[in-house]
Amino acid sequence: MCGIAGLVGSGSYTLRLDAMLQSQKHRGPDFTGTYYDTDFAAFGHNRLAIIDLTPQSNQPFHDVSGRYVIVFNGEIYNYIELKKELKDDYDFQTNSDTEVLLALFIKFNKSCLSKLNGMFSFAIWDKKEKTVFAARDRFGIKPFYYHKGKNEFLFSSEIKAIHKGGVQRKPNQKVWVDYFEQGSYGLPMETFWEDIHQLPAGHYLEYKNENLTITKWYDFVNSIHHNPKIKTYQEAQEIYKELLIDSIKLRFRADVPVGFNLSGGLDSSALLALANVSQKHMENIEAFTFYTNDENYDELPWVEQMINRYNNPLNKVLLNPEEVPELSKMVSYMQDEPFGGIPTLAYSKVFQKASNKGIKVLLDGQGMDEQLAGYDYYMNNNNATIQGVSKSPFRKNILEQNVVVNFNKYNYPEPFSTKLENLQYRDLFYTKIPRALRFNDRVSMMHSTELRVPFLDYRLVEFGFCLPLEHKFHENQNKYILRDIISKYINKNVSYAPKRPLQTPQREWLGNELKAFVETNIEKIKLSDYATWFNVHEMDKEWNNYVKGDNQSSFHIWQLVNFSLLMD
Repeated sequence: MCGIAGLVGSGSYTLRLDAMLQSQKHRGPDFTGTYYDTDFAAFGHNRLAIIDLTPQSNQPFHDVSGRYVIVFNGEIYNYIELKKELKDDYDFQTNSDTEVLLALFIKFNKSCLSKLNGMFSFAIWDKKEKTVFAARDRFGIKPFYYHKGKNEFLFSSEIKAIHKGGVQRKPNQKVWVDYFEQGSYGLPMETFWEDIHQLPAGHYLEYKNENLTITKWYDFVNSIHHNPKIKTYQEAQEIYKELLIDSIKLRFRADVPVGFNLSGGLDSSALLALANVSQKHMENIEAFTFYTNDENYDELPWVEQMINRYNNPLNKVLLNPEEVPELSKMVSYMQDEPFGGIPTLAYSKVFQKASNKGIKVLLDGQGMDEQLAGYDYYMNNNNATIQGVSKSPFRKNILEQNVVVNFNKYNYPEPFSTKLENLQYRDLFYTKIPRALRFNDRVSMMHSTELRVPFLDYRLVEFGFCLPLEHKFHENQNKYILRDIISKYINKNVSYAPKRPLQTPQREWLGNELKAFVETNIEKIKLSDYATWFNVHEMDKEWNNYVKGDNQSSFHIWQLVNFSLLMD
């Protein structure tokens, strides 16, 4: 996992590219490289060395003919198998997945994307045609941001790099209004900053002669419709377990130490258990978990049950409320956009701990709820995007009416015949997964660690998504097939425990230990250039109500804090 950056057009790019790379050096401290094609293009790369640690695999990477140059962020997990397929077509000089990806593109062009099993965003410069080809993985695990100006095109792994490249830092009012009105973090191509866009997950772009085209290459809906129908529950179990184990096996491919993020929940417990029963030499693979010393939220009892069974070394990372103000500033800077609150801060400390111990790769259980319908609102048959609350977590009244006119409620696509499948589709491509992946990418990379998500292996997601409803829900249990598969490997009070929606005492801390921190940030909003966006009376009223006990959800309070931090 690394950082990529580039400028294409005409001009002198050295100082701008250097500034872009310096701003995201945390993504790849092992090596920083640049490539310049006279006045046409400049590509840069921050390397975090994970596979083939030799200097020969540094980037920007050139093919053997010298025509193509690639900058690549991510991992191609099936690169060993792909390399065997290409052995008669390409003279490989390294053992890297980067060279395999470039060789695959040279042979198959854009159709190479469907052969990749991995997480990736990359850009390839064709020196002969003076064109850029760039692509992003199926679920957008790896970021790709871009700006198209009048005569130039910029791209990077983080928004701050594009700002350092010369694009004005101006908030996108429409996206911010949508955030306050309905908790949206933007549509797949949007960001919270004007003139900076995302390449959506499962899309590629081509830039030539100042013309930009964007094309969807991954058709999830079509893949689901063509997925083989499963005849029996036993057959489904066997196939799903095989896919689970293979997805984990592929994500252990690394030339650096690998560890686990572990909560007391079903998904990370399944990840740890299946890795231990299927992989060799697991006894020294370390696990990491966070806690807050609040027994109402901490999952340590369940974590310790898992560890007692498999004996992986456990690292417990404590988050105290006193750390939150300074840590919030650091994480806000790294995120560039709003993030998920105190759980994200705690998560960042997990990666810091791993990095300090020399562990460069952590595996995580993200992605299971969306494929197997694990959230409570799936069972309740409503359109919520936040679980565990009955009252709306949004406070539209804190915005001025002249600002709200920019608000348009999103109508997400509904390509499937059932409401459940359409909710799952929404969460995979528009809400839950995109925002969680962005939160987690930034907090892992701020400590130069790579996060891998085995449960977002596209084969697993597609198979799990199209399973019959009775394989997902059974006797008031969600994710039933997963619980059934791992019940023999973990204790039943873990495998059949209900999902716990809250992991930190954010609600309590914001109204008590962090009360002064919240009030400072609310006052900063009132004195900011964006004070006119807000109805100050309503904002104060909501905060006072919260302090007095209207705190089933703390999301609206965190929104204000996060806005203040990002506008600082």
